Amino acid sequence: MVAKSTVAAFAPDAAPGSASARALAILELAANSGRALSLVEISETMKLPKASVHRIVLEMETQGMLLREPGSKRFGVGHRLRSLAVSVMTHSFGHGVRHAIMQRLVDEVGETCNFTMFDGDRVLYIDRVEAQWPLRLHLQPGSRVPLHCTASGKLFLSGLSASVRRRLLTALPLEKHTANTITTVRAMEDALKLIRKQGIGTDNEEFLMGLVAVAVPVMDARRQVCAALAIHGPTARLSLPQALTHVPRLRDAADRLSEALIQESSPALTVG
Repeated sequence: MVAKSTVAAFAPDAAPGSASARALAILELAANSGRALSLVEISETMKLPKASVHRIVLEMETQGMLLREPGSKRFGVGHRLRSLAVSVMTHSFGHGVRHAIMQRLVDEVGETCNFTMFDGDRVLYIDRVEAQWPLRLHLQPGSRVPLHCTASGKLFLSGLSASVRRRLLTALPLEKHTANTITTVRAMEDALKLIRKQGIGTDNEEFLMGLVAVAVPVMDARRQVCAALAIHGPTARLSLPQALTHVPRLRDAADRLSEALIQESSPALTVG
């Protein structure tokens, strides 16, 4: 469980005055906390009356901006807030910089590159640069793919806390897509242990036969995983061991993406 001091680190410097400003501040706190929060935690962190917090949170829940955890009185990010975050990431000012970094990686390794995010129980494609090969997989930005059988998805799963990961894996339908798909929680935990140690997600023909992929994390300003950068290609020209040789280039590109994301999220400089 995250300590209150950690939650407080994500709160605004002072409780805003207007109702709309308070609602935005609560959404910001929920988005940055990394876990569902109780009304008491929100109230104490924001230094707001519990009655006010209760009223705002219930309205945000009705609007789909916040989501109540089943069987509890804790609230986390709702589907509309998540969708908004994805839209901002997809169409952000830094899109050109991100795309250029990915294009350079594709030019270096000769395979398709994907930029993805963790989206509830799926992996969401945010950006993509295609390699110039006639044999390739077409997954456009906005596409959603499973967690348990993709390189990015397994990377995201490996970074979750043990309790959250266990609950999610138990709830997920670990569908068999190929002969290589991992379909049991125990086998998945074993695979994720290695991914967590190496910091590299892999897909060895687990989602689609004849397709392999590797993924590395993209970090935010708090050095937490906010996205993943992956390359994939058909086994006719790229084996998994060959794909792993490109990891240093992937990590370099991921570092540059992290820098671009951090710069974009920093307050703009005022020119006097």
